[in-house]
Amino acid sequence: MALLTPHDLININKQLQEADSAVQRVTGLDIKGICKALYSTSPGSEKVGIVPVTSGNGIIGNFSSSLHAITQYFGFDSFVTDMPDVSGYYEAVRNGAEIILMADDHTFLAHNLKNGKIANNQPCTGMIYAEIASRYLKADSKDVLVVGLGKVGFPGAAHLVHKGFRVYGYDPDETLLKKTVSNLGIISFDPENPRKFSIIFEATPCANTIPEVVLSENCVLSTPGIPCAISDELRKKYHVQLVAEPLGIGTVSMLYSVL
Repeated sequence: MALLTPHDLININKQLQEADSAVQRVTGLDIKGICKALYSTSPGSEKVGIVPVTSGNGIIGNFSSSLHAITQYFGFDSFVTDMPDVSGYYEAVRNGAEIILMADDHTFLAHNLKNGKIANNQPCTGMIYAEIASRYLKADSKDVLVVGLGKVGFPGAAHLVHKGFRVYGYDPDETLLKKTVSNLGIISFDPENPRKFSIIFEATPCANTIPEVVLSENCVLSTPGIPCAISDELRKKYHVQLVAEPLGIGTVSMLYSVL
């Protein structure tokens, strides 16, 4: 979670509304509809306890309040504990939380105390952004480019392979690329012999990772990466349908996955 900054989480409700509109424009479903289709679950009256964590680099400004806003936006009853860490966990359970949300520098998790299900933000984020990309209504083929094959990108690529897409993958880390090609059977994308795609899923912590040569007119770019993977200039030039949001889409994916 160390990549997030308080600035990324300003006006989270506005960001969620814009992301919901973008997802609906791209797929015909809103974010909750995507989650329901992905996990075959629906929320009931689950109460979510959000526990601030002070270890490592400490609490990210706006993080807990943003999780509170996100959970409420998607219809969950939630609260932020007054105490952090173990004391906060105890407080959450004592106050009736059925799902715990908490994060340190390495792991952001959702844990359903009733059914025992637990979710990590990274694979859940990869899967939902890949699912959004896979549902692009104006895709011209089943070919998809995945840029970034780490802890978010690999689960997303695996999800796309499982859904029957022809996945082209790229990562500057050759070890990650070879591992993904070997384990998933994807096609290694060669930047020296580029081609255009109508579906692109990006999962890196770097800006401007998407080069012009892979962009087709009106393509979709689904990316949880911070900072953004594409320049404003290229996005406007190719009328790219951009789905990008810093926290909410991955969080609601986690919550639906543990219902």
